[in-house]
Amino acid sequence: MSPDDGTEGLEEGLNAAAAAGTEPAATKSPPSPPKLPPAPVPTPQSKTRKGNEVFKQTQAPQPGMESVSRDAAAKQEFGFEIPVDAVPLPSKGLVYPPEHPLHGAQQVEYRAMTAKEEDILMSEALIKRGTVITELIKNCLIDKTINVNSLLSGDRNALMVAIRISGYGREYKPTFVCPECGGKNEMDVDLADLSVKPMTVEPVAPGLNAFAFDLPVSKQHVEFKFLTGNEEEVVMKNMESKKKRGMANTNLVTTRLLSSIVSVNGSDNQGLIARFVGFMPARDSLELRKYIDKHEPGVDMEVEFTCTGCDYIDNIQLPMGPSFFWPST
Repeated sequence: MSPDDGTEGLEEGLNAAAAAGTEPAATKSPPSPPKLPPAPVPTPQSKTRKGNEVFKQTQAPQPGMESVSRDAAAKQEFGFEIPVDAVPLPSKGLVYPPEHPLHGAQQVEYRAMTAKEEDILMSEALIKRGTVITELIKNCLIDKTINVNSLLSGDRNALMVAIRISGYGREYKPTFVCPECGGKNEMDVDLADLSVKPMTVEPVAPGLNAFAFDLPVSKQHVEFKFLTGNEEEVVMKNMESKKKRGMANTNLVTTRLLSSIVSVNGSDNQGLIARFVGFMPARDSLELRKYIDKHEPGVDMEVEFTCTGCDYIDNIQLPMGPSFFWPST
């Protein structure tokens, strides 16, 4: 995900101990024969529905995923199930190493939002730390062994959109300012119409987040990676920090290149990469960034905008404001 994909503003918009039982004191009567332990009661499992309709490429859920215990408790005590869905992974799991839970996975299961997740969205501490969305996704994932910070930004976005639909529905009404006349427009977006942009290139090795590209002008061979959500957050925080200190962000292009390039002509020396980026011909820089944008897996956030004031029409990146997770704001 590049810094201009419209998601950087989203962050701003935003334990039961059982008492131990004790056996009655033993009497002097002959001991009773040992009793067999009661048969275990099966734990109800949340039913898995078809993949969320926000994505067009849903597949059958993967076996082996377990629902969380409180979902079963909701079924036992109140008679309803917290829905579980599966969302396609744009990366197809191709960039995750063999030890990663999502290695080679086509999709990932998540649980629908509840009031507990709304508590997360309102947590001032999480908002201040900029980790609201990370904690939200972590709480909704069925497989708790998945490290949310290890997810590609595009996979993270797919989960984010699907979880939002599970909580508040598919309707989204963001406000967009027309670049032509400056008028404010309330857009009406159906999030279920957004589609998955799948991985279309193969990594240099299975389970490795590294992809090859030959630069057209300098003829150098570089390998780059698609950023994780955590890496993307670091870039955005650094940019925001500069902004707050009154420093102009004059190195947006080189910052992105330094974050993405993992080797030059087989060398992963960070000093060498930094020097190379400083000397990289502009056309090489442009072509590499275009290639990354074209092939980066994720959710296609492009929507059509028509200004109600001046009839200006353009395709824009979907603005992600507070109402994305708080429709009433």
